[in-house]
Parts: sequence; structure tokens; C-alpha cells
Amino acid sequence: MGPDRIIRRMEMHIGWLGALGSLAACAAGGLPAAGGFLVGAGISYVNFRWLRKMVDRLGETAAGAPPRARMAVLLGLRYVLLGAGAYVMLKYSPLSLPAALAGLFTAVAAVLLESLFELARLWNTNRG
Repeated sequence: MGPDRIIRRMEMHIGWLGALGSLAACAAGGLPAAGGFLVGAGISYVNFRWLRKMVDRLGETAAGAPPRARMAVLLGLRYVLLGAGAYVMLKYSPLSLPAALAGLFTAVAAVLLESLFELARLWNTNRG
């Protein structure tokens, strides 16, 4: 199974975890919690994509391609954007900041789910 297929599956996991988490947040805390979780899941997805691009570019650099200065700027800039977004949510938005912070972990949950899926697939392959 190729890494591109695994990455696509993890992106799909982020999407449905974000949707299910938003429904659970809505049941627990209403629309502000659901919106906050959905915003956090969206940021988590964008961050996952940025990390993937960064890793791909690091691989190109290791293979001999010249490094791009833009990559280092984006690496630092994403944390500034995350902090600014949290400030705006806390100060001006009715969305729930704790729910948004919980939504940020959807990519982590997607990686864990994919790891469990691959372990189960490997275990079933070795049994038969």
C-alpha cells in the first residue's frame, strides 16, 4: 500500500472525525461549540497539508535540490496564524475556543486511526 493512499485515507479520516466531532460538540455545547470544533478541525486539516508539503520539500532538499527560504517562513508563520486565530476567537467570536482546541486534534486522531488500521491489516495478512 503506497504512502499516497495512506495520506488520502488520513485526510478522509480528518473530514469525518471533524463532522462527527462537530455533531458531538453541538449536542454537548450547542452551536458555538459545534462551530468551534469545525473551525479547529479545518485548521487541523490545513496544518496536516502544510506539514505534508514541508516533508516532501525536505525530501527534495535531502535529494540535492536547493532549500527554499519560503518553507522556513511558512513553518513559523503557521504558529503565528494559529495564535492570531485563537486570539480573535477568544476576543470577538461567539465560537467556543475549547471546542476549537479540541478540533485541532482531529489530525492526531486520524493518524492514530490509520495506524490501528494498518496494524490490523498487517495482523490479518500474517494470520492467513
